[in-house]
Amino acid sequence: MHAIEVKDLCKTFSSGHWWSRKRKHVVALDRISLFVRRGEIFGLLGPNGAGKTTLIRILATLVLPDSGDAWVNGYHVVREEIMVRRSIGVMSGDVRSVYWKLTGRENLLFFGRLYGLTGQALRNRVNQLLQFFELEEWADQPVEDYSSGMKHKIGLARALIHDPPILLLDEPTIGLDPAMANAVRQLICRLRERGKTILLTTHYMEEAELLCDRIALIDRGRIVAEGSPDELKAKLGRARVVVLRLDRDPGRLEVEAAERVEVRSLKEGGVEVRITTYDDASATFEAIEKLRQRGVRVRALSVEAPSLDDVFMHFTGRRIREG
Repeated sequence: MHAIEVKDLCKTFSSGHWWSRKRKHVVALDRISLFVRRGEIFGLLGPNGAGKTTLIRILATLVLPDSGDAWVNGYHVVREEIMVRRSIGVMSGDVRSVYWKLTGRENLLFFGRLYGLTGQALRNRVNQLLQFFELEEWADQPVEDYSSGMKHKIGLARALIHDPPILLLDEPTIGLDPAMANAVRQLICRLRERGKTILLTTHYMEEAELLCDRIALIDRGRIVAEGSPDELKAKLGRARVVVLRLDRDPGRLEVEAAERVEVRSLKEGGVEVRITTYDDASATFEAIEKLRQRGVRVRALSVEAPSLDDVFMHFTGRRIREG
């Protein structure tokens, strides 16, 4: 039995008044099917609005699906929602999942009581989590005084208070600086080592590749590809990506030896050209010659293996961070 199983799950949201002709219908999930093995970290990787959070909320029994089925720890998310809730811990990137006026310890005691923990057993559990997340020094300070990283830690501790076998983490590092994000990722890896099954959503490619045993690429409510990071990148075969940094926009650039040519402006200035090709030598020489004829200077050149973003681009025609 898998830790999580989803079959043909659909969900549509509507906005506007029910009598309005301008009422809009947005398909959040379109016949999603997947499974998560016990003890693995499974990632949902996609842009904002792809349907990641909707799936997490359905699995957490917070939103009802329109059709399809899902089971968590063997329990149906609609028919056996109480047993599902006992089996999961849920954390979102929204640090407001805990009470800021309470201390870290008071938050954990409060949520522990909601799950039926009492007395010394509850106090011991709170102390274990404070130690695990290295929050002992700040345990009796109001959460509003915590740094962003510490707020994420106490939110994750809250999700673990009843020691659930399955964790649903929705954008667990969003808004964190690189050092704190890395610290949270290390904690997630330690939780897997302790036998937890983890389903996480992210739009950070590096995070998905670092943490996840398997990944589903999701776009506009559909899973477009699934597999380990290496399996996903292997879907582009022996393709390579030639990356050219230019001093200015070259305009439309066609390269006969290329499968795809993408030109995009960089935030730090200049322009990047990414050429996906099965013949990187020919594509490089052809591109450089055409740029030379246009008087465009190449500032840097590299040849890379395809990234998860390149795989996403291959299946959807857009980048993950384009949204």
